[in-house]
Formats: sequence, C-alpha cells, structure tokens
Amino acid sequence: MEINQFKEFVAALSPLAHIATVGPEGEPDVVPVHPCWEGDTLWFMSGTNSVKARNVAGNNQVALHWQVTESGDGAELWGTAEVFSDVETKRRLWDGLFDYDLSQFAPGGPDDSEGTGFVAITPTRALTIKKYGVDGMERWKA
Repeated sequence: MEINQFKEFVAALSPLAHIATVGPEGEPDVVPVHPCWEGDTLWFMSGTNSVKARNVAGNNQVALHWQVTESGDGAELWGTAEVFSDVETKRRLWDGLFDYDLSQFAPGGPDDSEGTGFVAITPTRALTIKKYGVDGMERWKA
C-alpha cells in the first residue's frame, strides 16, 4: 500500500479520528480530532495549551485510529507530531485545507488567535483493516 491509498481509504471512513498521546507520567490520553491532509502531512487544529499539545511537546510519538464502519473497515496511523503556533503557519492552513470553519473555534482568525495552533503529524507507518481483518489488512511504512 502507498500513503495515497491510505489517505483515500480514511477519507471514506470518517472525517474524525482519535489521537493517542502520552503524558509526562506515562499515562495515555485519547481524544477525537478532525484531521486534514496537506501533501503527506496530517494536520489538525488544537489549543496550544491543550493536553494533547502538551503531551506532544514532551513525547512526539502519536497514533491515530479512524472509527470502524458498520462493515468493519478501519484504519490506524503512527507518526511523529509537532505543534505550530506561528502566524505564518496559521495563515497558510486557515483557509482551504479544512472542511469546516476554523473560526468556530478561534473567532480571531489566524492573526488574532493566541492559544490556537496546529499539530502536524509526519506518518511513519499505517494500517488499513477491511471487515475486521476478514477481508485483509494492508500496511504502509515510510
């Protein structure tokens, strides 16, 4: 499987995924996010002081899981994450990348949204599962 095949597969599953991060005490934390692809980088909006952003700052290894469909199709992705809060990155990502209005969460837009940033995930490996594995699994590795 190629990364583009993975991106097409998850697009058919759900716009939401759950990201797993690890806190400073070694405790896992899992929360839903609404990620979108820019090339081969997966991005999502986040508060810069959120638990997930703080966890990424201390341990950049993350995993994502897309909700399994009624037919049993699902996907997982592992990678390294980095939080960006600079205005240049916010301006670049603000319009056109995400399929929802970011101003719902940061009304000040990219120039007046202190405390808002974006998390970039560079994928290192991925897995697609069809029909709970009965119809096979495909793997991708960077």
